[in-house]
Amino acid sequence: MAHAPQIKIAATYMRGGTSKGVFFRLNDLPEAARVPGPARDALFLRVIGSPDPYGKQIDGMGGATSSTSKTVIVSKSARPGHDVDYLFGQVAIDKPFVDWSGNCGNLSAAVGPFAIAGGLVDPERVPDNGVAIVRIWQANIGKTIIAHVPMTSGAVQETGDFELDGVTFPAAEVQLEFLDPAAEEEGAGGAMFPTGNLVDDLEVPGIGTFKATMINAGIPTIFVNADAIGYKGTELQDAINGDDAALKRFETIRAYGALRMGLIKSLDEIATRQHTPKIAFVARPAEYVASSGKRIGADDVDVLVRAMSMGKLHHAMMGTAAVAIGTAAAIPGTLVNLAAGGGERQSVRFGHPSGTLRVGAEAVEANGEWQVKKAIMSRSARVLMEGRVWVPNVLPD
Repeated sequence: MAHAPQIKIAATYMRGGTSKGVFFRLNDLPEAARVPGPARDALFLRVIGSPDPYGKQIDGMGGATSSTSKTVIVSKSARPGHDVDYLFGQVAIDKPFVDWSGNCGNLSAAVGPFAIAGGLVDPERVPDNGVAIVRIWQANIGKTIIAHVPMTSGAVQETGDFELDGVTFPAAEVQLEFLDPAAEEEGAGGAMFPTGNLVDDLEVPGIGTFKATMINAGIPTIFVNADAIGYKGTELQDAINGDDAALKRFETIRAYGALRMGLIKSLDEIATRQHTPKIAFVARPAEYVASSGKRIGADDVDVLVRAMSMGKLHHAMMGTAAVAIGTAAAIPGTLVNLAAGGGERQSVRFGHPSGTLRVGAEAVEANGEWQVKKAIMSRSARVLMEGRVWVPNVLPD
């Protein structure tokens, strides 16, 4: 019996923020995978090692968490005012599914460095020393991200002294600007608050009715108060991820929130949107010990936030959810803003399971609608390995 050999594809394994993923240049992919569709999804599932009923992704590049089950495609952009197009695929761990419905804010920090190193940015726009400005079109949500990438002696600077809670070692700082971050989601009419309200009563049959802020900014996110669902806002992963009943409650609340936001038309569609929307819970500042053992004081943060990602409590905070947090915090009257003390603000420092993070956003109200021109935060990124990823050929002949 003849056995087909594996195929080899040029790829780079990178950390961006508190996530890791496999990065590809579009033109390096097999021809069948250069366009959206089943062939691309099948390839990326096999690269990452999904679906895996054991939940470990042993036979692939995935790391068995939502933060490490990710793929990225980058290409030169034909869009005026942009250097590259960036497409993100969140790969399910135990299901044969790649979710293309949203961005990864953490891996956004690695796109600029990858694009420069991969020759996708015009060399005239890249200084030998200083900061390269990379203009990124985020193709999943149709938004612009500006990455400020440090350069030293003609190469991307990756090492440095910038510390990011949730990442063990310091690295070089990459500042990201998310322009006009209100997500243009199908069914939501492009509105930042798709229900038209800063706070809604979200009725979830069999569970209860909760105050909720539902916002499209960075990534569609449903915010509820921690005490309304039986939490303090100081929880770490073990307090939730081992509780199957709690995970099912969160998923049910997320489904009804998605329906209310117009992101799905029926509850059973939520199975096809594992990446979006996110659900998070907020609380007023309180002291807790982060997963690293670092003590976070009540005075160290403005608000506490915990967020779910792909059905589990995230170990830190998704970058796109951080944009949603910063945006909601800047708008008086949202649950995030109220938990942070209310009033107007241009930045917020929030506590998450791994520590703290600061994100800035400036909100303005015009004609009765809130707008945020950009949200700003700092991450870091580093190449972990580059070369070729080997994968059994799952592509059509």
